[in-house]
Amino acid sequence: MKSRWVIDHEFDDEAVDHLAKELAVPPVLSRILLKRGIDSFDKARTYFRPDLERLHDPFLMKGMDVAVDRLHQALSNGEKILVFGDYDVDGVCGSSLLYLALSRLVGSKVTYYIPDRMKEGYGLSNGPIKEYADKGVTLILTIDCGVTAVEEVKYANSLGVDVVICDHHEPGEELPPAVSILDPKQKDCPYPFKELAGVGVGFKYMQGLFSRLGLPASDLEQLMDIVAIGSCADIVPLVDENRILVRHGLDLINYNPRFGIKALLESSGVDRKEITAGLIVFVVAPRINAVGRMGDARRAVSLVTAESLQRARILAKELEKANQVRRNVDENTFKEALEIAENRLDPENARSLVLYKRGWHPGVIGIVASRIVERFYRPTIMISVVDGMGKASARSVSNFNIYEAIKACSEFLSAFGGHKYAAGLTIEEEKIPAFIEKFTRIADEQLVPEDLVPTVKLDCEVELKDFDDRLIRLLKLMGPFGPLNLRPVFMSRNLKVVGDPAIVGNNHLKMSLEQNGTRMSAIGFNMGDKIDIVQENNGRIDCAYVVEENYWNGRKELQIRLKDFR
Repeated sequence: MKSRWVIDHEFDDEAVDHLAKELAVPPVLSRILLKRGIDSFDKARTYFRPDLERLHDPFLMKGMDVAVDRLHQALSNGEKILVFGDYDVDGVCGSSLLYLALSRLVGSKVTYYIPDRMKEGYGLSNGPIKEYADKGVTLILTIDCGVTAVEEVKYANSLGVDVVICDHHEPGEELPPAVSILDPKQKDCPYPFKELAGVGVGFKYMQGLFSRLGLPASDLEQLMDIVAIGSCADIVPLVDENRILVRHGLDLINYNPRFGIKALLESSGVDRKEITAGLIVFVVAPRINAVGRMGDARRAVSLVTAESLQRARILAKELEKANQVRRNVDENTFKEALEIAENRLDPENARSLVLYKRGWHPGVIGIVASRIVERFYRPTIMISVVDGMGKASARSVSNFNIYEAIKACSEFLSAFGGHKYAAGLTIEEEKIPAFIEKFTRIADEQLVPEDLVPTVKLDCEVELKDFDDRLIRLLKLMGPFGPLNLRPVFMSRNLKVVGDPAIVGNNHLKMSLEQNGTRMSAIGFNMGDKIDIVQENNGRIDCAYVVEENYWNGRKELQIRLKDFR
């Protein structure tokens, strides 16, 4: 699939040179910084030094005073507390953080619960509320869920159980009758940063509690590694507080990992690499997610909170096995979805894709939907039908709000939720055709052909010789990279392919590139089928790419990771 290459937000040479001189950095870097709104020494200092002192006061968040008071009361009275989390990485990490922070204060008075994805579905449900109320729990703390659980919170209240909600999802029109709701996305919440992950909201809650109890902040800061994993995995913008929390959390993971994280890094084979936000997303998070997708996510909380390396290694092996099962199911489901798309739906001309089949595993359809979008660049909904009910995951492209499109079809749905780029829904099987008809019509009306061509956004054009040691050090300091702070994408023209390109691993393209005497190795993941293009035009190509350090056999080298080439 061909892409558009766009250098957006160009700045004139005078502005670039002025900032370069003020910061004493290469013009290439000043051009990149200007695109991120960093146009002065003071802004650059804040950006390159994401200090903990710049974290916001937790009591700016609506409901924090009441939430802290209720938890303080529970701790003082020896009440039993239940942490109720979601089964994804954010929920697992949020549950682990609250459990570790509180168990240090009250020991066995606090426990946690993660629902079974297949049997119970997402969020609070009456079964476990009743179970733990019968066990004497009088306070439930939700994490990464709860802001739409109106009826469930009413039920908990009827049993004499109070609920404090820690969530980061969009609230509905009616709020649950909880003691307090901590969610910066509430319309009247004055908290200055709205994009915390669920684990980030939980961290702010514990910040408020520790402050009220006069406990040292350093005790809580030791849990930032868990915040970093949950935040990276949930793909929240890595700016403002998220960037501070993730930067310090990654430092902990790299220099002093807790037992569970150390074991997980060992089992996934990356324990000798520098752990970045990218490795969290593509290596660590899938293993934590796998047990939630394929079985019981409580095993992941047990791993993160493990108190010995021996126990952690046993649990890490279980996660590794679950991830392998997940990958096998994922691959089979992808092949089936691809066959449906290509044989029945004409993906090249359709403006959206809705694929459904009885028996698809609900735990992998989100992953597969993302892969289908990568393949065809169309808004995609994958529906798994089990016992007459469809559960679906939806993924979108940049110019299409898939949540609003699904919302417009709500008359056919039992439930739905999500945001612009990703959503989920449940639907009765007999209503699927009518839903598809309306959703397809909405996509056809809103999308134009240009929306269905992926765009590669470039920061600037460079030559390979520009990547000296100093520039590389400065580029590393721009991390952690993620949404709204993406790794810079460069373009270089007329690169010569040296030697024979090769396909390595699972369809990855590897080659050596040279420009005016400077040579660098390059890797294009999932680009093996483009090897013929490399050999055309006398082996001369233009490349869009990022530069990163690659570790192989104990050696570190600079490497081009291709985004696209032509």
